[in-house]
Amino acid sequence: MDLAHQRAIAVIAHIDHGKSTLSDRLLQLTGTVSERDMREQYLDSMDLERERGITIKAAAVRMEYKAADGEVYEINLIDTPGHVDFGYEVSRSLAACDGVLLLVDAAQGIEAQTLTNLYLAVDAGLEVIPVLNKIDLPAAQPEKYAEEIAQLIGCDPNEIHRISAKTGEGVAALLEDIVNRIPTPKGDPEAPLRALVFDSTYDAYRGVIAYIRVIDGSLRKGDPILLMATEVEVDADEIGVMAPMAKPTQVLETGEVGYLIAGIKDVSEAKVGDTVTHRGKQQAPEPLPGYREPKPMVFAGIYPIDGDDFPELRDALDKLELNDAALVFEPESSTALGFGFRCGFLGLLHMEIVRERLEREFNLTLIATAPSVGYEIELEGGSKRVVRNPTDMPDPSNIVEVQEPYVSVMVVTPSEFTGTVMQLCQERRGELKEMHYLSPERVEIRYHMPLGEIIFDFFDQLKSGTKGYASLDYEPVGLKPSQLVKVDVLLNGQPVDAFSTIVHRDKAYGYGKNMTERLRKLIPRQMFDVPIQAAIGSRVIARETVKAKRKDVIAKCYGGDVTRKRKLLEKQKEGKKRMKQIGAVEVPQTAFIEALRVDADSAGSKT
Repeated sequence: MDLAHQRAIAVIAHIDHGKSTLSDRLLQLTGTVSERDMREQYLDSMDLERERGITIKAAAVRMEYKAADGEVYEINLIDTPGHVDFGYEVSRSLAACDGVLLLVDAAQGIEAQTLTNLYLAVDAGLEVIPVLNKIDLPAAQPEKYAEEIAQLIGCDPNEIHRISAKTGEGVAALLEDIVNRIPTPKGDPEAPLRALVFDSTYDAYRGVIAYIRVIDGSLRKGDPILLMATEVEVDADEIGVMAPMAKPTQVLETGEVGYLIAGIKDVSEAKVGDTVTHRGKQQAPEPLPGYREPKPMVFAGIYPIDGDDFPELRDALDKLELNDAALVFEPESSTALGFGFRCGFLGLLHMEIVRERLEREFNLTLIATAPSVGYEIELEGGSKRVVRNPTDMPDPSNIVEVQEPYVSVMVVTPSEFTGTVMQLCQERRGELKEMHYLSPERVEIRYHMPLGEIIFDFFDQLKSGTKGYASLDYEPVGLKPSQLVKVDVLLNGQPVDAFSTIVHRDKAYGYGKNMTERLRKLIPRQMFDVPIQAAIGSRVIARETVKAKRKDVIAKCYGGDVTRKRKLLEKQKEGKKRMKQIGAVEVPQTAFIEALRVDADSAGSKT
């Protein structure tokens, strides 16, 4: 189809604002999916996506639409993830589009993550069509939120589409507007091939399937190709389009969206954002802009509860890595938890999804340690190292400076909760950068904060402090020096690596006090007193004691002189003293699991 009749669009929306439902109505109205084959959330292929109502993997589908002017148009819809963890994937999906639908819930208004993705679209120079969804809800306030969107993007409130993706009301008019307002592809059909990889997935039988948008030139079946970032040289064994099932074709022309199968066995060789070009003389002089390596932001240890499952966990992570280039892991061991893996994730939602997939798809029972971030440490002598696990923290006397990752946090909240949000951010060492009102009732607040402060219960406290109305988004801004220390937890004088953590010096006492009190309740009583201590280096900052069990050794003394009882008690005291010197504290696995689960549950993982 010629360029004048091609359109490529993405839908940007917050979780649960109706993006997948709108995609379903577009597929139905264009006749791409028959009524018999139709199901809810058609483009969401994973069970987790369907259960949670979120999009984790991007999906693309080609629709043919006969417009009011009698012409047939080809509309390529790229369904993007909406969560902050997948911001880079969203930016690459937007780079493959010519315009976006800004979808906003008419009962909730625009949210922080939607606002971030909108800024990405505006920066990319894309045409934005604003849409208010769920106008059929009793709580909908379309006029109020139309004014808010109009002020934000500078349009007339009457130009904003008011639809109900559930009932289909207003969707037909939206399709016409897509054809009329979204520009045609800007690529050059005569230039050397440049195609953008905006997503990739792994098939056990066919290898990696890369989803691409041809920006310049054309790609034919059998062409020798090069992936420019990874320098992988392969041949295009099969190319085709998703309509919505895979449909092989002989050629993909400029502007078209499709898939590529080239016998690649590792998804890390076809990374999101890479550029596909021809090999040899027809190679493009430079790749498409915007590519970057996936960079884990959050790290956690994942251990099998049953130590015999370690080989199964290793195989499961290997298989999951085939589908997820952003997941990184390396073996580690813990005296408390046994053998496991230190894994790197894009964020807390990514971590939660990986863990749930491991448990569900591979039938494993796992425990995850409290999430942490990567710290850059400068040592005496000028050398630097990155520490992702608290147990790897060097001796404090050798440390010159510790730098931690900072993020730019955007919170959108009703204006009545402004004080609550600002207080919460300042408690987490936040620095206020800007604040402006989207409307008289809603305000956008920006802070720079340490990432380590966000991954612990920040989101939960934000939601509870604003009655659930605030929304959160963040993006990395680099490293800053901080006064950080490693807090160890010692049982009977022996450090337990599973409970070690790196915190700011001002918060070390609070963490130590909290952990020692929690462990005192969880650890069963022994035959001798067990001290539980939190320490920074050699300095103890908090202590609790699990009192000893006491066998009634004087029960047999029914009479006689008191010296008989005293002799037995002294003998018991000596025995306990000797036992404490050589005895090991018996800590059941359930105590470790419970202590770490409390940490994980308070980490705000439901972002």
